[in-house]
Amino acid sequence: MDDHRTSSAPALRRLLDLLATGAATEDFADVLAEARRQGAPAQVLTEIDDATWQALRVHRTMRQHRRREAELTALFDTAGDLAASRDLDAVLQAIVRRARMLLGTDTAYLTLPDEEAGDTYMRVTDGSVSPIFQTLRLSLGDGLGGLVAQTSRPYATPDYRTDERFRHTGKIDEGVLDEGLVAIIGVPLLLGGRVIGVLFAADRSARAFSPDEVALLCTLAAHAAIALDTAKALADTRAALSELATANEVIRAHSAAVQRAEQAHDRLTDLVLRGAEVPDVAAEVAGLLDGEVAVHDAEGDPLTGRAAVAEGLAEAAAASREQARAVRHGEDWVCAVLAGQELLGSMVLHGRPGLDDGDRRILERASVVTALLLLLRRSVAETENRVRGELLADLLTAPDRDPAGLVARGRRLGVDLTRPHLVLVADPGDAPARERLAGAAARYLFGSRGISAEHGEAVVLLLPEDGTPPGAAAARAAERLARLIGAPVTVGAGRPAAGPVALAAAHAEGVRCVRGLRVLGRDGDGAAATDLGFLGVLLGDGHDVEAFVRVALGPLLEYDARRGTELVRTLRAYFDCGGSLTRAKDALHVHVNTVVQRLDRVEVLLGRDWNHPERSLELQLALRLQLLSGSP
Repeated sequence: MDDHRTSSAPALRRLLDLLATGAATEDFADVLAEARRQGAPAQVLTEIDDATWQALRVHRTMRQHRRREAELTALFDTAGDLAASRDLDAVLQAIVRRARMLLGTDTAYLTLPDEEAGDTYMRVTDGSVSPIFQTLRLSLGDGLGGLVAQTSRPYATPDYRTDERFRHTGKIDEGVLDEGLVAIIGVPLLLGGRVIGVLFAADRSARAFSPDEVALLCTLAAHAAIALDTAKALADTRAALSELATANEVIRAHSAAVQRAEQAHDRLTDLVLRGAEVPDVAAEVAGLLDGEVAVHDAEGDPLTGRAAVAEGLAEAAAASREQARAVRHGEDWVCAVLAGQELLGSMVLHGRPGLDDGDRRILERASVVTALLLLLRRSVAETENRVRGELLADLLTAPDRDPAGLVARGRRLGVDLTRPHLVLVADPGDAPARERLAGAAARYLFGSRGISAEHGEAVVLLLPEDGTPPGAAAARAAERLARLIGAPVTVGAGRPAAGPVALAAAHAEGVRCVRGLRVLGRDGDGAAATDLGFLGVLLGDGHDVEAFVRVALGPLLEYDARRGTELVRTLRAYFDCGGSLTRAKDALHVHVNTVVQRLDRVEVLLGRDWNHPERSLELQLALRLQLLSGSP
């Protein structure tokens, strides 16, 4: 046994020497071959063979360690470059050169996107000999680089020209062919999950890239991404430093504006705590901003202050809501008054065409305070309207059961039923729209002393009488309510009334007006009985003949009274004679030309349709009623 070991000792020492000197793999096989030539025994050869195998394992491990050491050294060098150099070109060139060296490829290169041109370009190359390849520009999504950029993953191909996983283009294939590249690997430069470039290594012969090589190139790409990000940060820093003087001035101005805004906020907060209303806030803001302030509701109607130019106000409020700040509106400034995303109204500043950031911030804070006040008012109004609505429902259901009790309930709720009120009956005509109408009515009455309640198949509105003609009030309510619910609403108005019984009768008249409007095909309109001609006389609770006559014949009666003419008498004779001019002139004992001239004057005063069937029927009825009433 000792002889065998002694005879194998030189071979083992030779293997150790080869390991120590880092000899090539082929040199280890020569040790066993030499022992065979010297006629070593089989047992010695077996021992040398085992030792050679173990030596090769150690050799491979040492080679891997040396390669890993070289890679780590390159990575540390790259990190050092990043820390020491401010030259982006030099850092990127070193990264590409090290990628080529570590992977042992013929060339390496790096591409970056050109956002202005909408493509990518060769930023750095190493080992390239083709001018076409070095100046190559690639459309986004093309080639192996496009696949890497789209998927944010590395890709490698042993033969680029035959690989169908990515989109080939003539320009790219021409550049690759001119450079003579075959095997290519590309990895993404990632920054915050976004691909900002691609790092490549390529050989001019077929080759398969190992996972270790892919990982190494990915690490170098990470360094390149850091270098690009650092360069951008440095550029931004230099730009910031160059603007530092201006920035300091802006900061001082901003600080003053913030301090002024804080003072304004304290004053507005104090107003709210003292129970101020919207006009108080508007007056305070007007003083702070040295202008005139008006607050409008969501429909554009003024709640306080001078109304703004209606044209474009809704668009300006919508723009303010979208931008979450005050916006210009002609010579004014508009700031949306919001509760979440709900538009409660708008605050308009007049008299300040120019508004700096500080004053704009004051206006915006004031709109927030105004929103809080409007929400509070609306909440209180909705609660009060529900309670008052119960009173209105009881009044319409049984007005004569306890009139005094209803009046007393009304006084406790702030509604004086003994004073004249206007009753409006609103009916959208279908159930889905009717469900929305109750809430819309409360919004319509918001800010007034009116109340509303659902009754029957309609919504009834009770408003203090303010001199507005019932028909005009009904038409306005129909238009506003239709806008609020997005569907036509027909509104009938009863005559102004006071007291539970009279108000219930006015409600019945309003219901009849709604039916009359539907019969006349005027769905979605608003009117009172006096607006419906002779039909209004029939539908009206008081059968106001005098008002009907005045509406129908008023211009003629006034003309006759002022000039002493006989237009009314001539018109009556014309109708009595069946529209015959000859018979009318005999009844009037005048010349036929006189009749023609008088009727021409009638047309001027009443309109060209005075002789149309529907209009002539109203005129004839008015003439009969005038005679019956004994009016002159």
